Amino acid sequence: MEPLPLATNKKEWFYIVFALLLVFVANISYEYTKYKDFKSEEIYTTTAKIINIYPKRQYDIVKLQSSNLTFFTKYKQKPYLNKLDLVEVTIVTKKVKFIDYLKGFYASSFNIQLLPSSITIQKILSSNIESQHKSKEISELFNALFFAIPTSKEIKQICASYGVSHLVAISGFHLGVLSFILYWILYILYTPLKRRYFPYRNIRFDLLIATSLVLFTYLLFLGLVPSFLRAFVMFILGIFFLRSNIKIVSFQTLGLVVLFIIALFPKLLFSLSLWFSVAGVFYIFLFLQYFKNMNKVFQFLLFNVWIYLAMNPITHFFFGTTSLEQLYSPIFTLGFSIFYPLEVFLHIIDKGSMLDMYLQIWLDTKVITKEIFTPLWVFIVYIIISFFSIPCPKWFRTLNLSFIAFNLWLYISYVS
Repeated sequence: MEPLPLATNKKEWFYIVFALLLVFVANISYEYTKYKDFKSEEIYTTTAKIINIYPKRQYDIVKLQSSNLTFFTKYKQKPYLNKLDLVEVTIVTKKVKFIDYLKGFYASSFNIQLLPSSITIQKILSSNIESQHKSKEISELFNALFFAIPTSKEIKQICASYGVSHLVAISGFHLGVLSFILYWILYILYTPLKRRYFPYRNIRFDLLIATSLVLFTYLLFLGLVPSFLRAFVMFILGIFFLRSNIKIVSFQTLGLVVLFIIALFPKLLFSLSLWFSVAGVFYIFLFLQYFKNMNKVFQFLLFNVWIYLAMNPITHFFFGTTSLEQLYSPIFTLGFSIFYPLEVFLHIIDKGSMLDMYLQIWLDTKVITKEIFTPLWVFIVYIIISFFSIPCPKWFRTLNLSFIAFNLWLYISYVS
């Protein structure tokens, strides 16, 4: 039976979008109410967790997260603070605008006091990761990879220079690997029980629901990381659409997911990681639409290369780091499909350091980089061509020529 479209006419789409708009208005109004409460006092004291630390010469910039705020402030380095520490901080709210409140802001502060931190699962697991590695950089890498704990500027730069930042940021790629592993582990455990006690059950649906619950717990544990949240919502909608015989791989589905997430979490409208995640899925869907009849071997070999080249004009508009080593990114992405589950297993059995020697060589290798950004007009034209490529093969051919030309310009500029 042919999968059905998400909505069959403009009227149905109007009702869907209108319902999500009402949800968005309700949530943005609620956020504004919290903002007014926040602004009602010029001096605001809150308890927050340290998400990241950006060292400077005479002070640090710390990123803090409380129950309803994400903000940055200056800290004079004594007493020393660490990631995941709990602090009480007093900030000045006078210059904070509503849009800053939503996307995260910098505020002057004083009286930052380190609080006794309760032992959390995240701290226990993070400490376990650190105990398995001698290198601080490698510990940081795996804490980011497993628990979405932000890395230092140095690690971010290394990842950017190799073109693998998307592999370190937990997203749909990781969800896909985790869901695959969970599904088959649960399949092995659940199949004997089903055969004996409830043979009438739909095993595939039961396993997908069980996998979803585990992934949802992981999502909450991570703190609703935007890129992983997008992937999880698509995963859940995918299960629902599968049961309802609705087409899953479609731009309508992607659009609905984006609207749904923004309606529920208005702050994520300003999340760059969410939009990078959405862009990645957009080009994956575009690839599948036009190359679905290609020989599967060629499709497999072309996939990561095509996505990398197609994403480069977008990536370089925001991040200019450029190196020849980035051309290995498709190979790293392919290898990561094995590396990631292997490292999960090794860390579970307390053998996480087994590949540290090779990782340290990778981290210590000096990569020469240059800052080359996508011009604004190129970025805008490229986005327009990308959208026109959805219904029109001629525009899709133009898109391919566009990103080939862009990548030639990018790397010629690098070597010249």
